Amino acid sequence: MSEEFKGKVAFITGGGSGIGKAVALSLGAQGARVAVCDRAIAQAEAVAADIRAAGGEALAIACDVSVEAEVEAALALVVERFGGLDLAVNNAGIASCDLPLVEQSLEQFERVIGVNLRGVWLCLRREMALMVTGGGGSIVNTASALGLTALPNGSEYIAAKHGVVGLTKAAATEVSAKGVRVNAVCPGVIETPLTHHATTDPEYGVALKALHPIGRIGQAQEIADAILWLLSPRSSFVTGTAVPVDGGWTI
Repeated sequence: MSEEFKGKVAFITGGGSGIGKAVALSLGAQGARVAVCDRAIAQAEAVAADIRAAGGEALAIACDVSVEAEVEAALALVVERFGGLDLAVNNAGIASCDLPLVEQSLEQFERVIGVNLRGVWLCLRREMALMVTGGGGSIVNTASALGLTALPNGSEYIAAKHGVVGLTKAAATEVSAKGVRVNAVCPGVIETPLTHHATTDPEYGVALKALHPIGRIGQAQEIADAILWLLSPRSSFVTGTAVPVDGGWTI
C-alpha cells in the first residue's frame, strides 16, 4: 500500500467502529499518525492497537464530541503528542430516535443535534484554527444522504445532517484561501454496528436496499476510500462540497 499520508497527523472522531474505524485503519496503513477518538475508549484502543500492530503510529482518546471541554482536551493532546494537525475526519454520530416530529421529546432532539451537529461545529472550530496556524490541512465531515434529502420519522437527524452540509460550505468559504480545505461525504445506508439491526431485518433491510439504485447496502470501506481521496492532495481543487457516496439514492 502507498504511503500517501506518511508523517501526516490525523484526528478521527467516531474512530472506534464503522466508517471511522475504516478511515483510521486506512490512514494508519498509509503512514499517517492517527488519533482515534471515540466515546467508547475500549473500541478506540482496539483500533489504535491494530494500527500499531501493523507498524503504524496511533493514539486512542476518549471524547464526547458534544462536550466542548472534551473536544478541546482531545485536540490539545493530539498537538502535544504529535506536534500539530494536518487531517481531520469529523465522523462521530448517533442514530435518529425514529419517531415522527410531533412525538419527539426535546431531550431526544437535543441529544441528536448535540452529537451530530454541535459536535461537528465544536471540532471544526478548533481544527480549523490549528490548521490555519500550522500552514494548511484537510477536513472531512461525515454528513449523510439525509443531509441532501429527507424521509419521514427522522427530522432531528435530518436537520443535523443538513446542518453539517451547511457548516461544511460556510467553513470552506472562511479558510480555503488559507490552505485548509473542508468537505463532507454523504453516505447512503452503510453496514456498520450502528445500522446492523436495521440492515439485517428481513423486511426493513429490503426497504433500505430499495432506496439505492445500485441495489445493495454500502460498506464502510467504500466511504473510507472517498474520505481518503478528499483528505489527499489528489482532491486539491475540491472544497466546500458535499459528496454523495450513496449508491444512487440522491440521484
